[in-house]
Amino acid sequence: MKTNRQLIRRILGVFALSAALTACDDFLNAPPQGQIGVAAVSNDPAAAQNLVTGVYNIMWEGGMHGFDYVGMTNIASDDADKGSTAADGANTYGTFDNLTMSPGVGNINNVWSTYFRAIARANQALALIPSSPAEQTVRNQLEGEVRFLRAYFYFNLVRFFGGVPLLVGVPPVEEINNPALQARASREQVYTQIISDLRFAVTNLPIKGQTATGRATKAAAMAMLAKVHLYQKNWQQVYNLTDSIIKNQAGAYSLLPNYANIWREVGANSTESIFEVQTGTNLACNAAIPIYVVSQGPRAGGKRGWADLGFGFGTPSESLLNAYEPNDQRRAASIIFINPPPMGTTLWDGYRIPSRDSVENDRYNYKAYHSRIAERNCGVNDRLPKNLRIMRLGEVLLMHAEAAVALGRNAEALADINALRSRAGLTALSAIDRERVWRERRIELALEHDRFFDLIRQEDVQPGRAVQAFAEHGKTFVKGKHEVFPIPQNQIQLSGGALTQNPGY
Repeated sequence: MKTNRQLIRRILGVFALSAALTACDDFLNAPPQGQIGVAAVSNDPAAAQNLVTGVYNIMWEGGMHGFDYVGMTNIASDDADKGSTAADGANTYGTFDNLTMSPGVGNINNVWSTYFRAIARANQALALIPSSPAEQTVRNQLEGEVRFLRAYFYFNLVRFFGGVPLLVGVPPVEEINNPALQARASREQVYTQIISDLRFAVTNLPIKGQTATGRATKAAAMAMLAKVHLYQKNWQQVYNLTDSIIKNQAGAYSLLPNYANIWREVGANSTESIFEVQTGTNLACNAAIPIYVVSQGPRAGGKRGWADLGFGFGTPSESLLNAYEPNDQRRAASIIFINPPPMGTTLWDGYRIPSRDSVENDRYNYKAYHSRIAERNCGVNDRLPKNLRIMRLGEVLLMHAEAAVALGRNAEALADINALRSRAGLTALSAIDRERVWRERRIELALEHDRFFDLIRQEDVQPGRAVQAFAEHGKTFVKGKHEVFPIPQNQIQLSGGALTQNPGY
């Protein structure tokens, strides 16, 4: 049996920070740090910055944003089916698709472990930043960046699992066996910490243009804080935060005119972007999220005879297709449609996919596509350097609209929604309500990994909504169970029972 010491190290990650990866992008550059301690940080003005970069770079890990993340977000929702062949991933990704996941599914354990390793890395950075010889304002900014990232890690954890162990420091050696470190905090306690971290970040982070591209900004922290309040139905807070971004930082952010360009390299860190997982091309070709792109790429089937682009998972669903209005430009920008014989499908970069008799599935996620022809690629397809869009102005407008409707400010909500519809080539609406905002949110953010969580929070506002949406997609959503995923059985066993399981699992 594992000792408690081994358990803590597994759940939290080894406390000594691993070396940051080195890439050609300035944002990703960080010399190897090895074992970083107080002495190293206090003697080297760059050491604290490198610690922070190391926290950013853990966002490349597959368990955080890779194939497992795709399964527990898009595939678990009504936006996508498992895809690939019927047997491929049936006991793992198939369980997400059917909402039959169990505590023993290894993908869930991988996500849990990766997020807690990230939190451990953030906690070590926060413990060491005060020792830096940098000016106080610089130290505050570095702390704000890490607290923003830690809040993001915990926000995803609480949405995946509900209450989780709340770890906000590096435990002393004599406390490493304390069972309290392994016990679950309440959902409310976790949200309280997330809000505290984000408020600090809002106060101490610079605005866009006053920091390196890719680093967290004041608007990123404000938008993430607004999203946290959205989940708690704190409508006035959501409205105030998003209204400030829209009005006070209007010169820094604007909708990208071409919706399809948001997910191409030309759209990375664009005027619409508020926060992205940064990627790059380095000598090791590992400065990117592993198999995020390739797991969702078009897959050979039938006659084959072509060099396919991936595994074929995450097929956009019929439910999603039916949600689009005629002539909505977001449909063709979000979904790759495989044409019937004898026609092929030509992608935006000129790459031609054969017709359906040589391809495994009918549809693929266009937002996950990264060109092997027209975009950066250092030659390892499993590590294609596609930035993952975490927050953009389009979502800020949607949050602002939803809060505005809740507060009786329908004219403002209508302006938000019509701005998005205009870009999509649709006619303006003359009236707005919560249901209409939710419909626009699904289409605007389709396949962007939020739909599962959106249905859960909407169920809390309008009982029966998630049940109906999943039923229309052919899934049985059990209230009191499927709002969260199971706690990994492996973690429960390692904790000696300190971790408790979610209801229904």
